[in-house]
Amino acid sequence: MNKFLVGLLACGLFATTVIPACAADIADVSSNYWASKEINEVVDDNIMTLSDGKFNPEGSVARVDFVSALLKLLSNDNLNVNISNIFTDVKSTDSYYENVLRSQQLGLVYGYPDRTFQPKRLMTRSETQSVISHITKDMDADTSVLNRFEDAGSIPTWARTPYAKTLNYGIYVNYPQPNELRPNDILSRAEAAVILARLKDKIGLVKTQYKGGELLAIEHLNTTRRAPSDEVEIKSDSNVIKEGNVIPVAFSERFKSEDSAAGDAVSFVAKEDITTEEGTVLFPAGTKFDAQVLEIKDPKWFNKNARVYAQLNGAVMPCGQKVSLDAKPFYKNYELKEGPWMTAGKLALYTVAGGAVGTGAGVGFAFIPDPTKIGTGIAIGTPVGAGIGLATGLITKGLNYHAKEGEVINVILLKDASISKSKL
Repeated sequence: MNKFLVGLLACGLFATTVIPACAADIADVSSNYWASKEINEVVDDNIMTLSDGKFNPEGSVARVDFVSALLKLLSNDNLNVNISNIFTDVKSTDSYYENVLRSQQLGLVYGYPDRTFQPKRLMTRSETQSVISHITKDMDADTSVLNRFEDAGSIPTWARTPYAKTLNYGIYVNYPQPNELRPNDILSRAEAAVILARLKDKIGLVKTQYKGGELLAIEHLNTTRRAPSDEVEIKSDSNVIKEGNVIPVAFSERFKSEDSAAGDAVSFVAKEDITTEEGTVLFPAGTKFDAQVLEIKDPKWFNKNARVYAQLNGAVMPCGQKVSLDAKPFYKNYELKEGPWMTAGKLALYTVAGGAVGTGAGVGFAFIPDPTKIGTGIAIGTPVGAGIGLATGLITKGLNYHAKEGEVINVILLKDASISKSKL
């Protein structure tokens, strides 16, 4: 009986291990779906993502979506953008703006002669094979290999050599009919997953200029224990400061909220080298950080201090290298305001001043009718005056925000920041 139970347990264990680990997490992809293995691979690797727990395998793939997935696969989704936008249909406010520029900078997927990128245009199978052929190592591909497919004649002339090359490399899809390529069909998400998974398995075929750096180590930037992250990826071609890290920056000049307005530029500087605990210099001393005031809320009655909202957009190192940033002050609600000590100082000043006035009034009122009652006047006037002073301090407007030149604040990265090593 014991052996029988052990056998059942062993069979059960085997049965659970042959099913893809994340298959149950994808609501619309069963374990026996034709592309289940590849879909789970690209989802696990965050190359393609789910929406409300679903993959939508039969859905189509827009150009910009394929570009984004390709950048992730090639470890270039954090590539520092250093080119200008040339596309008339891609705006800086678009969520895919930087990925389109990364693609252009790398030469992954080009735009069209009319200076458009057409980000939402759907990918065809032929276009996909052309991209894969473009980024993989060159070879003399014999197009006669296409003749074993019944629909070879429907392959566009410009796609015949790319198709032959990717067929030789084994990076293609011929589903559902093995003897058909269906080159002019719109690429589905399932088909994209298969092609991307096969490309990942054969990453050695990708030309060096398209691949991101090899991960060498994980180091740590321990500016404050309250930082959500302290990880820094040290790669062969870049250092990537992960989202959630906190870095210290100092005001380059005196700042007064009452003299500033939304849209104003604010400059910060690294007072000393910003380094990982392991010793890698990320931002050398003297690095300038460019920021912009987003909003200023003036002081309000009942002792409510002014609030300043700003965003850091980039850094320029002493060597001239530029780094794109998305960071905000690491304080509650990302706001800069005077701290409790300054507020307490204001209240103390009002209290002392009120007490002094009360003391003087008490002395005066007591001395005039009866000089012997000065002590009584002080005893009454001082606390009354101090109380009035404190109350006045509590109901008057709060403080404006002031920062001295060199005053340090902490800022938190809202996105990964990639620092290229090629320019250091």
